[in-house]
Amino acid sequence: MYNEPTLIDKVALVVGGSRGIGAAIVRRLAANGASVALTYANSAEKAAETARAAVAHGQPVIAIKADSADPKAVVDAVAQTIARFGHLDILVVNAGILIRGTVDKYDLADFDRMIATNVRGVFVAIQASCPHLREGGRIITIGSNTAVRTVFPGASVYSMTKGAVASLVRGIAIDLAPRGITVNNVQPGPTETDMTAAYAEMVKPLVPLGRLGKPEEIAGLVAYLASPEAGFITGSSQTIDGGYVA
Repeated sequence: MYNEPTLIDKVALVVGGSRGIGAAIVRRLAANGASVALTYANSAEKAAETARAAVAHGQPVIAIKADSADPKAVVDAVAQTIARFGHLDILVVNAGILIRGTVDKYDLADFDRMIATNVRGVFVAIQASCPHLREGGRIITIGSNTAVRTVFPGASVYSMTKGAVASLVRGIAIDLAPRGITVNNVQPGPTETDMTAAYAEMVKPLVPLGRLGKPEEIAGLVAYLASPEAGFITGSSQTIDGGYVA
């Protein structure tokens, strides 16, 4: 699984790469030959642990503290990546938060926080990275299959933010096509992470394959989209959810 050196001499920035899906992506990109910068908001220990695991694959890895809700921090993270590695080939925007609540009781401050992290943070990371991405670069966002199907009450705002990311990707793909930069969105379903732990058993029966996804499976799709083989895929949302929305 980790013996495909398709990203030799490539530099990747994974926004939100300290744990869960993000950490799996960092490890996989490093295993495939890329130098990697990862950002984290609060989990310094987890970020260091992920960096050590990625370094074990023989690639340089740096961890940068940056809350995706803070535009300046995101821009600075891109600048630190360029300062360390000199260029950028792959941007993966994974950072996101989930604050549940039904529409009649949803706090406006939580709404603003969700938008700031899940939508504005994605836009800022892409905008800040654009001047540094080399010809034929890759941008990959991590959305959610809730953009397609919202099953449970209390997920409307989260679903909205992920729908916005899917729409954003389609437009940016057109903007950056003249530079050969592909822009795609990965939409995981229920996956074995801290975010899903509280309701894992509740959603498992809704997945036709009868289990939750593994972060490494999401990372595998990201690695493919980052590879030279995926050069003709752009503006797409790739759902990976065990048949949840089939």
